[in-house]
Amino acid sequence: MKINKAINMQPLNIGDLRVKLPIVQGGMGVAVSLSGLASAVANQGGIGVISAAAIGMTEPDYMKKFHEANKRALRREIRKARELTNGVLGVNIMMALTDHEELIKVAIEEKIDVIFIGAGLPLKIPHLVAQAGLDGHNTKLVPKVSSAKAAKLIFRYWANKYGFVPDAVVVEGPMAGGHLGFKKENLEENRIPLRTLVEETVEVIRPFEEEYSKSIPVIAGGGVHTGKDMYDIMQAGAKAVKIGTRFVTTHECDASVEYKESYLEATSEDITIIESPVGLPGRVVKNNFVEQIMAGETKPFKCPWKCLSACNFREAPYCIAKALYNSAIGNMDEGFAFAGANAYLATEINHVSDVVKDLLEGYNRESRSRQLSALRSGKTHTKRIFAV
Repeated sequence: MKINKAINMQPLNIGDLRVKLPIVQGGMGVAVSLSGLASAVANQGGIGVISAAAIGMTEPDYMKKFHEANKRALRREIRKARELTNGVLGVNIMMALTDHEELIKVAIEEKIDVIFIGAGLPLKIPHLVAQAGLDGHNTKLVPKVSSAKAAKLIFRYWANKYGFVPDAVVVEGPMAGGHLGFKKENLEENRIPLRTLVEETVEVIRPFEEEYSKSIPVIAGGGVHTGKDMYDIMQAGAKAVKIGTRFVTTHECDASVEYKESYLEATSEDITIIESPVGLPGRVVKNNFVEQIMAGETKPFKCPWKCLSACNFREAPYCIAKALYNSAIGNMDEGFAFAGANAYLATEINHVSDVVKDLLEGYNRESRSRQLSALRSGKTHTKRIFAV
């Protein structure tokens, strides 16, 4: 089921790229969001995102030629997604990947619409692109940050060094899943609300909009689970939301049924924070494997490629890439699922179209409720209703 044209709907505009619905699907690795999920979200009018993290593990020769397998698999998934949709597609690439430069080149060569760049400061990416002879591309470059300070640093560096700025920015709050750019104490207690992060980021981006005479949308992610959440955060100034967890428990998600069922079976107490071998906290669904590593058990492994620059594989208690891939293909005894803080709210496996419909209906209900409250109090209210 497709979403009908909306009344007074404001699409997400990233430069000359028009996205019908202001919904960006989170890029989830390893092998959780590939061409299947990305194309399904794109077909609904949002941005479908392929995760490039260890994507080569889906190739039979990854143990011997991991970096080549990564490039080959990313190219394959982009092309496969293009065959399944005419919608907007993105790729999520972490700066922490040792081959992030090669993956960015592949994505631009394949004319991907958007590259989301996280897990590090992408200060030299424009130089990399120019060196590769790809500076005439129309791919939108969008950094992911966890603070307004980081956003300002990236934008000012690009402005001073290259004479232009990123096309948009994603600000991800402490309720997101996977590897997180916060200290552990700021994930469990003293959380900075996503709304605050959005408001601060909008404020620091405004001078760059004025300087370059263009709109630079702020996209908000981390804990956005319902249409009400979507409405609230867009009222804070976000032009779109990034949602990952809600799309995991869909038929179109590329992860195994066992991975999806770990969400369905989870309680709020099962969503926990672990210390990743790469030196970052990560939010996961607790299972036997997680309990073992939290108890200090090790899972010996050989590392033929060092996929993450921050990983000290000689001392790491287990290989996180292998653990994530194991779970993605259904071997939960040897891995675990990354998840957002609200993953336990999942109750069934449904279709991407159902998730989008539910988000927009919830958004509309909240918008109408706010309009009624404003009318009763005599205040005006801007109308933004999505048709479903």
